[in-house]
Amino acid sequence: MDLPIALDSHLPQPLHAQLYAELRQAILTGRLLPSQRIPSTRSLAQSLSISRTTVTQSYEQLLSEGYLETIVGSGTYVCAQLPDDLLCSQQVEPSTQQAALPIQFSQQGRRLTEIPFSLPAEPKATISFRYGRPALKDFPLNLWRKLLSRHCTATPNWLDYASDFRGYYPLREAIARYVARARAVQCHPEQIILTNGTQQALDLVMRLLIDPGEVIAVEDPGYLSARRVFLSYGASLYPVPVDESGLQVDQLIHEGAEKAQIQKIRLVYVTPSHQFPTGSTLSLPRRLELLAWAQQNHALILEDDYDSEYRYGDRPIPALQGLDRNHSVIYISTFSKVLFPSLRIGYLIVPSNLVLPFTQMKWLSDRQLPTLEQQVLAEFIADGHLESHIRKMRSHYDHRRQVLVQSLKQHFGDRMVVLGEKAGLHIMVRMNLNLDAKEIMERAAQVGIGLMSAHPCYLPSNWHEPNADLDSNPNSSNANSIDRRCEFIFGYSELDEAEIQVGISRLAKALNP
Repeated sequence: MDLPIALDSHLPQPLHAQLYAELRQAILTGRLLPSQRIPSTRSLAQSLSISRTTVTQSYEQLLSEGYLETIVGSGTYVCAQLPDDLLCSQQVEPSTQQAALPIQFSQQGRRLTEIPFSLPAEPKATISFRYGRPALKDFPLNLWRKLLSRHCTATPNWLDYASDFRGYYPLREAIARYVARARAVQCHPEQIILTNGTQQALDLVMRLLIDPGEVIAVEDPGYLSARRVFLSYGASLYPVPVDESGLQVDQLIHEGAEKAQIQKIRLVYVTPSHQFPTGSTLSLPRRLELLAWAQQNHALILEDDYDSEYRYGDRPIPALQGLDRNHSVIYISTFSKVLFPSLRIGYLIVPSNLVLPFTQMKWLSDRQLPTLEQQVLAEFIADGHLESHIRKMRSHYDHRRQVLVQSLKQHFGDRMVVLGEKAGLHIMVRMNLNLDAKEIMERAAQVGIGLMSAHPCYLPSNWHEPNADLDSNPNSSNANSIDRRCEFIFGYSELDEAEIQVGISRLAKALNP
């Protein structure tokens, strides 16, 4: 075989790897043709003045990958069909017919097409007060990488299917101990169903418990993504106002003509520890009142405890689930806000009588979460790293919160009201500037400041009509008041103190006369 092969023993790459690469390239470029016989390992080793073992290693790799084949008694040949050819599909002439076939959607599919939805765009602002992400640059990445490496190499069992569809048991044990300490939640690991974030938890609840047309009471204003899930399953929403003490539970207890409608409520969705978006906390008397109402009306409460770890200045009120004595509360939480969003691990804590159906539905939905990340998170919690990280971040976020509130007061004075400043990763600001929200956001964008309007968090007056725009802009005719149109959600977790001060100063110059 007259084939130039260049090998260099001074290179860090082993000789057998160099020879493999040279022969593979010769095959792919056609210098070695399909079905062509190649020299024996002995003769090639002699011609290249290298060890026969080196040639054997190269041939074995090419044989295993399908570039070479051995015919007993004849020798070694280039394969007639190369493995690279099998990865390339044949070109098909495009059809000249452009019309798409009509698609018949299911009922849920038709409902989804009626719910306005747009993917969030990446912020173009220099300083964005967007809400939703923790301070990722402060995450203990080296520690997480160390734990990840240890579990990855310790045993390959994370490559297999999970044996428990509820999730990795040591992680559920760690979560049960953690929520008992931090949130006074009462549960056993068997009651915990690990989910792909909050959205899957909401989806599982709807699949199992709510039929189309049944009523769900929701906070108004409230969490837009939860409303989308509810509406996609055909639920009817009953908006309940929120004030400084959280959900106005008395709105669920009416006499007269409305009583028949209210009694049909199957589920109440609440964010009691840090109401989204107002930031208010459901008071203890109202918590007890809501639990009593649920018992009397055979309704369930869906408690979304999305960022209760971050509370400033006072101790958190125990979770609704910990106060429940009638198995009427389903508890949802996530690690997206305390760790990082792409971890995609949340959890449901369900009453004992719902464990089996939720487990079955979880298996039907996606079978399991990635085991490796669950193993790492279990150790992260069990060794105290989670609570240590939360304590550190609570201090950081508290400083940023104080700087944000002080900057707003300094530049806007009594022309704005701050809501929900004692907890969470955002505040809500009501502005009184004789400007509508659309103009405020446009002026802010002109100076590189990104703002998030609270308007979409309110149900529009025509929310129940087909094609009602749940994402309507702040200048929409559906807005009920100037106050509502001029409410904004200020997230501060991703910004440092200097960025917050510069951002508010720049915003004030853009908005002040």
